[in-house]
Amino acid sequence: MILYPAIDIRDGKCVRLKRGDFDTTTVYGDDPVEMARRWEREGAHYIHVVDLDGAQHGAGANRDIISKMAKAVSIPIQLGGGIRSLEDIKEGLSLGVARVILGTAAIENPALVKEAVELYGSDKIVVGVDAKDGKVAIHGWETVSTKDAKDVCLEMKSYGVKTIVYTDIAQDGMMSGPNIKETEKIIKETGMDIIASGGVSKLEDLVNTKNIKAAGTIIGVALYLDAFTLGEALDIVK
Repeated sequence: MILYPAIDIRDGKCVRLKRGDFDTTTVYGDDPVEMARRWEREGAHYIHVVDLDGAQHGAGANRDIISKMAKAVSIPIQLGGGIRSLEDIKEGLSLGVARVILGTAAIENPALVKEAVELYGSDKIVVGVDAKDGKVAIHGWETVSTKDAKDVCLEMKSYGVKTIVYTDIAQDGMMSGPNIKETEKIIKETGMDIIASGGVSKLEDLVNTKNIKAAGTIIGVALYLDAFTLGEALDIVK
């Protein structure tokens, strides 16, 4: 299981939100590039980056910073936030990230996902499924759709997508533990590589996501609040 330290960028800073609420922004650092270097120094094999300005407004306000991050580290970066067209995908990959994450676009325009996988391959295209009470949320989590999370995952699988970042919005940023039951259900029902996201607060949470055979786990607030170190987390999941 791969561990992904998370770097969420808003207004050029490293921040975290609670349950995706933009009114609950907490700043944890002024330099996302240095934060990326830190996680690489501490042993990360992959970094999860979200352009929150892009997620909210659909624009790439932080692209220069992301490009600098990709150049600053030798480990791969996956990028999400505001990627909603083939041009956005092309631009995102041109920044030097290893793969991009489609969220809102995958829900509103599934044909885009199919075309993107055909153009760039399944290793470059990941879909983010952000769920609230089993339903998928879009537009920076500000709108909850009527689509069931499992059905969306299976639809994406039919287009050639292999990897899903599955986030339980109710848990995200709350340090209350991942939704293991729902995440395991998605893993079993889809047979896809599911990266668990949201709520990790202690090392036991990582043991739990590993035990349900998650392909990866994203860690955010727990690392920034020093609940444990990245080194300790990596040792736990070896």
